[in-house]
Amino acid sequence: MVTGATAGIGAAFARRLAEEGYHLVLVARDDQRLAETAAELTTRYGITVGTLPADLATDEGCATVEKRLADASEPVDVLVNNAGISLNRSFVRSTVEDESRLLRLNVHAVLRLTLAALPGMTERGHGAVINVSSVAGFGPVMPGSTYSASKAWVTNFSESVAQSVRPSGVRVMALCPGYTRTEFHDRAGINMSKTPEWMWLRADDVVRDALRDLDRDRMVSVPDWKYKLVVFGLRHAPGRLWRAVARDTRGRTGRAEG
Repeated sequence: MVTGATAGIGAAFARRLAEEGYHLVLVARDDQRLAETAAELTTRYGITVGTLPADLATDEGCATVEKRLADASEPVDVLVNNAGISLNRSFVRSTVEDESRLLRLNVHAVLRLTLAALPGMTERGHGAVINVSSVAGFGPVMPGSTYSASKAWVTNFSESVAQSVRPSGVRVMALCPGYTRTEFHDRAGINMSKTPEWMWLRADDVVRDALRDLDRDRMVSVPDWKYKLVVFGLRHAPGRLWRAVARDTRGRTGRAEG
């Protein structure tokens, strides 16, 4: 199962898993795009693709997907929690409604779907959950944004749960990419035109590295050497240094998003 499966990293996961012979369940809000994506994958790879139109920022949407994850007659072996959003405004200029929606999608839905999937996986003795986080979660490098805080939760949560289920043969991993060519920034209205070309990753490469790291039983995957260096710096550099980097990044892009 892949959430946010019709574009970007989610679509790349769907293609790669289909290529490896997995039957898929795709989750997204747009029913028409879901149907088009499912038809394309079925035609190209000869697999079965189910679709679940659902808004995971709502209780109803989460409940729909939870029910499918708990269906023991059609067990889900791999769950990719990819759906997420950001906001192109600082916290003090935001609204309770928008911030709550971000947290419900980036945090609450990840918690609920992971919890729905893991009991069956641990009982069967195998399975994997990949929670798509971000390099931004390793430090408050986006002044005034709650996006990085939500992704810090995803990474910490994934590492903690991974340790608890590892003895049962189940893997949980946080995937933490940097800037990736997707619809993510456009949908949030974030101008990324000044971001250097060398900083961008391809969604297909992010997915390839993620599945490789999952096979290596890693709890956190940071694709590409340059972002591994960024994460090392965020974890070990003096606070004043990464705060200076954050100010510079904000000046170049208007809002840094990973």
